[in-house]
Amino acid sequence: MIDVIIYHNPECGTSRNVLGLIRNAGIEPHVIEYLKCPPSRALLQSLIARMGISVRQLVRINGTPYHDLGLDDPSVTDDQLLDAMMAHRILINRPDRGDPAWGQAVPAFRSRA
Repeated sequence: MIDVIIYHNPECGTSRNVLGLIRNAGIEPHVIEYLKCPPSRALLQSLIARMGISVRQLVRINGTPYHDLGLDDPSVTDDQLLDAMMAHRILINRPDRGDPAWGQAVPAFRSRA
């Protein structure tokens, strides 16, 4: 049995669907509601590196203080983006490319469900 951790947002339909897919595949994941219990800065950096994405790709824009904080300025550094995500956890988004750790739809789970 594989050990699966899902950083989950129960308000997000995609996240709920993927949690269901994982469970339907016979896997009971360790669920972390990342808005209630956000990852540490070090863990967030580790997850970003593991997924092979940029810090900016993990920043949520819609429904957040992204523009108010000036994070849309291309000169904002990765460290500044991480600081903002630590201060405003709603800025932590799942990546677009799908990764089981962040609750995006993963074809492997669909095929097993």
